[in-house]
Amino acid sequence: MVKWTRRYIYHFILLSIIPVFLYDILNWKWLQLPWLPIGLVGTALAFIIGFKNNASYGRAWEARKIYGGIVNTSRLLATMVNDFITNEHALEQRTDQEFFEIKKTIIHRHIAWMTCLRHALRTKKPWETSFTNISDKEYMKHINIREYNITLEEDLAEYVSPNEKEMIFSYTNKSNACLNLQSQQFKELKLTGLIEDFRHIEFQHLVEKLFDLQGKAERIKNYPYPRQFATLNLFFVWIFVILLPLGLMSEFDKIGQSIMEQGYSSFFIFDFIVRNFVWLTIPFSIVISWIFFTMERVGDVSENPFEGIGNDVPITTMSRGIEIDIREMIGEDKKHIPNPIPESANAQM
Repeated sequence: MVKWTRRYIYHFILLSIIPVFLYDILNWKWLQLPWLPIGLVGTALAFIIGFKNNASYGRAWEARKIYGGIVNTSRLLATMVNDFITNEHALEQRTDQEFFEIKKTIIHRHIAWMTCLRHALRTKKPWETSFTNISDKEYMKHINIREYNITLEEDLAEYVSPNEKEMIFSYTNKSNACLNLQSQQFKELKLTGLIEDFRHIEFQHLVEKLFDLQGKAERIKNYPYPRQFATLNLFFVWIFVILLPLGLMSEFDKIGQSIMEQGYSSFFIFDFIVRNFVWLTIPFSIVISWIFFTMERVGDVSENPFEGIGNDVPITTMSRGIEIDIREMIGEDKKHIPNPIPESANAQM
């Protein structure tokens, strides 16, 4: 955390040293402000930052619930594919191998849907901080995010046929294309009698659920935390940080003078500290500024939960976990199933 915010700490050190130097060394005693209005600003700022952090956490938690829904719906899809597609009403009997190929096509196309969705969610937006903030960009260098290193076309190659891939790339929203292909195949399964009306309706309900989850994720991705709140919060924090040492100086100076007047100075070191009590403004100002600013930054990086920063929703890891589960559920050979995504910089991606 300190490493991530160290550049701001340098600013806090400078902003606290300069006024104390002018006040004590150059004897600019007029360079001070009463603590009460600064304290009121700090109190108001705490409420504002708290409101922003609550809203940002709400966005992050909703994103996590959306992907939790994708996990559950994906497992349900694999279960339905296993149990619903049979020869019971088939116009033409199919072999077990033919059934496996149908199941594999549906499951792989579902993985293609998740792949298109996570690539879309990783798309860089101008309001996201990990690509504009220097500290965030530095942190991101140590994180290996699959969607930034592998193109969607390369990622889809294993899961869909060349014709389907061409059709998917003809759509602006490629996730929609995948679900449209699924819906078309469920219709074909009904027409050939491999599923009957009730099972077809259940498959369509599942497609509807996936569309709903996709739309919720896109809503968070494409609609940022309101910019007026995000921008004003940052301005308010900097105003408070600049004013803070001007209020603390007079308070520490009063404390030092009060101690000297009471005659508690009994030896040299203590006397030196008391006479320079105003310089305690620097460490206290740095700590208080760091606390307020760090909470503001935590809110900043939480409001966009799909960027890939360490505390974001690990959609790549979760998608790979879903892929492993549903491919195992249909009985696919484990030597063809990929391994889980390893951690990167002590974080899941």
